[in-house]
Amino acid sequence: MNTQTHPHDHTQPHTHGHDHDHEHPHGLRGRLLALFSPHSHDHSDLAADRAFADNQAGIRTIWLALAALGITSILQLAIVFASGSVALLADTAHNIGDALNSIPLLIAFYLARRLATRKYTYGYGRAEDIAGIFIVLSIIVSAGIVFWESFQRFFTPQPLANIGWVAAAALIGFLGNEAVAVMQIRVGNRIGSAALVADGLHARTDGLTSLAVLVAAGGAWLGFPLADPIVGLLIGVAILVITWDAVRRVWYRLMDAVEPALVAQAETAVSQHPAVQHITRLRLRWLGHQLQGDLRLTIESTADRQATLQEIRHTLAHELPQLTDLTIEVI
Repeated sequence: MNTQTHPHDHTQPHTHGHDHDHEHPHGLRGRLLALFSPHSHDHSDLAADRAFADNQAGIRTIWLALAALGITSILQLAIVFASGSVALLADTAHNIGDALNSIPLLIAFYLARRLATRKYTYGYGRAEDIAGIFIVLSIIVSAGIVFWESFQRFFTPQPLANIGWVAAAALIGFLGNEAVAVMQIRVGNRIGSAALVADGLHARTDGLTSLAVLVAAGGAWLGFPLADPIVGLLIGVAILVITWDAVRRVWYRLMDAVEPALVAQAETAVSQHPAVQHITRLRLRWLGHQLQGDLRLTIESTADRQATLQEIRHTLAHELPQLTDLTIEVI
């Protein structure tokens, strides 16, 4: 966390030079490594940094999600080949396509590892929020498909063949997607990644779609074919609620909104310091899954300015672990 004081005292981030007496990969491989790897020679410092650890957790979660969805899709494909159902093949292909929507988010997490440059002076953390836009659009498309197919089946009901196979594939799809959703939402909330939470919500919409197919198979087995479109519409409504949640999260991040509880928590932590007289301004914003802060305050003239600022910095680092960049102005 970098601390800057005004007007004359400045605490700068630790920087040092290196003699580049080693060779870097050239060509396509070199460009790819330069794009997705931070140019740092002290990997122990990066590993100790909370932001780097959270980024690694996000990357690991996405890879685990892709692996889980891959296994789910393979199992569904096995059922498709065993049953010969074209409808199941289409649904499985849809699930595979949705799983690939995690790729932009994975790229964004890798980009976030890049250090800031003279062009991208705030770094590449915003790529994570931009990836959230694509995820939200994908959820909206999924909701539209569910509603369209449900209305179509009200007016042109279709007999459901291979009911046992359909139910098996739907159950696998629901369990696989819900497991991914729980994992991504939990990690996303822990590291403060709205895009990762949105990706988990997307997996949940796919799981609900599979659940609708499972209920439809049960309705067909009981001789109630209208269960398919009715349940489909109910699932569509549930997906709309999930869509709104995802849209709201991503919109807040793009508009630099922050949870008021975080602001109150930071204000309380700073104001409790005995040397702080008044907080004139406190601003927080998310950049990907990292917090940035801007604090303006007055302190007692007899107080040790540097010691006070260091104590405030330490307190806020403890209260807000995602706060990686803080500017303090003393007036």
